[in-house]
Amino acid sequence: MEGLAVEKHPLQPFLPGNARLLMLGSFPPKKERWSMDFFYPNFNNDMWRIFGLIFFNDRNVFVTGDGKHFDREKIMQFCSRKGIALYDTAESVRRLRDNASDKFLEIVRPSDLESLLRAIPECRAVAVTGQKAAETAAGVLECEIPSPGHYSVFRPAQSPAGNQSDADRIYRLWRMPSSSRAYPLSLDRKAEAYRLMFASENIL
Repeated sequence: MEGLAVEKHPLQPFLPGNARLLMLGSFPPKKERWSMDFFYPNFNNDMWRIFGLIFFNDRNVFVTGDGKHFDREKIMQFCSRKGIALYDTAESVRRLRDNASDKFLEIVRPSDLESLLRAIPECRAVAVTGQKAAETAAGVLECEIPSPGHYSVFRPAQSPAGNQSDADRIYRLWRMPSSSRAYPLSLDRKAEAYRLMFASENIL
């Protein structure tokens, strides 16, 4: 819609050299909702609580001592150690309503997902966190949208690092439950779905 401001992505992709999984949301919320300068920054979003339950059996392991923020450095160190890359499916958006809901997010320019994958050549899987992210990624990667908790397969148009011998490499696109509290699933059930995905990708 004309007249609405276009927001550009405020963060750089987080791409550890050992990354085997690329996790993609839709787009960050407005800055006033952030509790840290990193992905899934809204303290009411449960992504880092899901991670805490799965890997440490403690939903608050990534929460700072004041109980009001996520610990950016601890999260970055953990994701680097585990080989988990992070970004979003949109480079720029318009917000059709003054909120963080994906339902009212118009994607102006999707992210260049194949360039991201070329930057992390050990990666074989992409996990999208929510319906909007799943629709956008599947459109960019030209593959089917998987059902929640499952994956579809795709081959990128260009192989990582331009290596022609990798031209037939198969990737998995996982569609995971949204970590937003608006998504009607308990934290424990979301964690179980993510646990199965991480186990399948040998990240647990």
